[in-house]
Amino acid sequence: MEWITQQKGVPDYTVQAFAEKRSEYCLLIPIINEGNRILTELERAQKAAIEGICDIILCDGGSTDGSMEPEGLQQRGVNCLLTKQGAGKQGAQLRMGIHYALQRGYKGILTIDGNNKDSIESVPLFIEKLEQGYDLIQGSRFIPGGHAVNTPLSRYLAVRLIHAPVISLAAGQWFTDTTNAYRGYSREYLTHPAVQPLRDVFVGYELLAYLSVRATQLGLRACEVPVERAYPKNEPTPTKIKGWRGNSNLLKILFAALAGKYNP
Repeated sequence: MEWITQQKGVPDYTVQAFAEKRSEYCLLIPIINEGNRILTELERAQKAAIEGICDIILCDGGSTDGSMEPEGLQQRGVNCLLTKQGAGKQGAQLRMGIHYALQRGYKGILTIDGNNKDSIESVPLFIEKLEQGYDLIQGSRFIPGGHAVNTPLSRYLAVRLIHAPVISLAAGQWFTDTTNAYRGYSREYLTHPAVQPLRDVFVGYELLAYLSVRATQLGLRACEVPVERAYPKNEPTPTKIKGWRGNSNLLKILFAALAGKYNP
């Protein structure tokens, strides 16, 4: 196990590499205590042969539910397990993953949630667009070919009527599913001197909002690809955004991105 520390803008983290770098692309999955959801997602990825086209890297925020047991992860095709030691939430986990991926030399980085809501089988669509020279690829359930399954009405209205219009205004390009963390980023985008994603300001959801708008502001190419996002039926919604406090914080982040407050 390798310990990564004292890197400005990156939380301390450990690395358990189960295999060498095998691909030009990697898939970062930020997780914390996702239990069977992440294990089922990894099994779906294995059935779709995703590990053959990109390296799967888990970005763990400190799970205590037993789901990050190394042998089980290896059996499910995981290439590396990164475990955050420093402070921060999803944004810190993504900074950890981006830092490692850039250090390892990947030319494209994909991200997806680890709660088994998204069609991990759609990974080839993102890689195809990266190969075509796009710098930001947003997964969307709301474009032709995409599927929104059991989406809570409140979530649907918030995305379609508030979040997507504001992000699109800031980006200068229309996007339809802007809260969706299923994305692809080019190395050129993440290493652009006017982007600088490895900053401590990105603690929670700030980094996702910022990266949604910055690419097109800089004249880089962005597009959407169709994906499925399925919420479980007759079960609690698997999400880290809960209650009035969580949603109001998301709105603050949204309008801060619109105002350019995260620009370096």
